Amino acid sequence: MAVKTTNTTQKQADVGYETSTFALGVGMVLAALVGIWGVACLFGAFVTDGPLNVAKGYLTALLG
Repeated sequence: MAVKTTNTTQKQADVGYETSTFALGVGMVLAALVGIWGVACLFGAFVTDGPLNVAKGYLTALLG
């Protein structure tokens, strides 16, 4: 008489690791979008007002 044996393997997902990896990825994408938007706004200010006026406005904002 033959005996049938079955081997099963289970892989348990680490939910905490997967969640933190996803959250880190979303945070990095959002930070990149904010940085790109900031550079676009700065470039727009350079085109509209000129670099010297942008620098003057920046210094005025800092120093009062």
